[in-house]
Amino acid sequence: MALEPKIKDFPRVRSALKLYQVASIITGVMLLLLCAEMLLKYIPGIAVELQLGGPQGFLAFVPAGTTVAVNLSMGILIAHGWFYVLYLFADFQLWSRMRWPFSKFLVIALGGVIPLLSFFLEVRVSREVKTYLARREAEISATTPSEATH
Repeated sequence: MALEPKIKDFPRVRSALKLYQVASIITGVMLLLLCAEMLLKYIPGIAVELQLGGPQGFLAFVPAGTTVAVNLSMGILIAHGWFYVLYLFADFQLWSRMRWPFSKFLVIALGGVIPLLSFFLEVRVSREVKTYLARREAEISATTPSEATH
């Protein structure tokens, strides 16, 4: 018999789902930015980085390794790393509250490192959790006798 969340934990499941949804979208966008930045930096013939506030203007592409102001390419890399930590935390919260197998945790964790996967997983996982909660609440309300009002 598979473990299931307790009824009293449903509000915590919903809260964990909301955090997961937000973290999933932010991490997915940051990963796409990171991929674009890596392509710009490492494709021969392009090899540029994004610089903020240098002598070339407010925002400029400069040859890789020549940034003299704020290196936004490095900022994107660091930001994605920290948002991925948040994404893993949200994944862990949802996974533990839903009492899923560990393999599901690993699959969801891959969403932060495989481009576009976090968007697909966010839709699928959210639908699955919401459907599960609605089904369980309907079962509970059907088995619980309602009180007569005067």
